[in-house]
Amino acid sequence: MADHLSSWAWRVAQSELAQALPRRWAHSQGVARAAAALSILVDDDHDLLIASAILHDVGYAPRLVMTGFHPLDGARFLRDEHQADERLLRLVANHTYALLEAEERGLRKELEENFPILDNPLLVDALIYCDMTTTPCGTPTTAADRVAEILARYGPDTMVGKFIQRADPDIRAAVGRIERAQEVQPR
Repeated sequence: MADHLSSWAWRVAQSELAQALPRRWAHSQGVARAAAALSILVDDDHDLLIASAILHDVGYAPRLVMTGFHPLDGARFLRDEHQADERLLRLVANHTYALLEAEERGLRKELEENFPILDNPLLVDALIYCDMTTTPCGTPTTAADRVAEILARYGPDTMVGKFIQRADPDIRAAVGRIERAQEVQPR
């Protein structure tokens, strides 16, 4: 796959997020930088990983909000307005254990039926790693600190707070798998 997918994704994400949500745009750029650093792990799918990283939060863009659940809203936008690659849609829709939050919101069936999780555990883990090791401002962090930041921002008794607490062990496991994979890669 050529780098045209990530170039297109960058333009789409920038047009939807840069002005409307500059902090979310900074986070998305940081997630994409983290994805670029993992390119050796995903070989031929590096462009897909970078594209999904830059677009993972596009559903937060105010004009795209339909359900209020950004993974679903973002994937629908990419499908309906851009006829985006199916694997990209599935990564965006299911990033960072979105099925768990979808369940909290009563949207799990809708998410699963429209965008089944991608059958590529390495890519799924890599996107989780990139998202959960990047602060809202786009700088590197640890998964533990990122989960703590989300809990502090939203509160433990909110829908997002409940979801992130529930997903925390799975997030840490996914991040650990990517960190171990990086350790065995030649430099």
